[in-house]
Amino acid sequence: MDVHSALAAQSYSHARPAVAAEPGTGDGLRTAAESFADTLAAGEQTARAAMTGGADPHALVQALSASQLAVETAVAVRDKVVEAYQEILRMPV
Repeated sequence: MDVHSALAAQSYSHARPAVAAEPGTGDGLRTAAESFADTLAAGEQTARAAMTGGADPHALVQALSASQLAVETAVAVRDKVVEAYQEILRMPV
């Protein structure tokens, strides 16, 4: 079997689109991180406004609850990722 570099490159270029990621995939994690940061920023902004008298206590409680839920969710996801990583490390080779 005679394989030339040009034939190999041509075969690779034909196979490359088959394994390429679809547009929009992998954006979920980025979107989740941006949403998390936006939620925390909104909570901080509402807390500052409440301290200066620019926001009512009800809005502050809502913003702090949303921030707490976002942090708890991030911690739960982190714990699952660490647990999965540790499980992978325990696998026999």
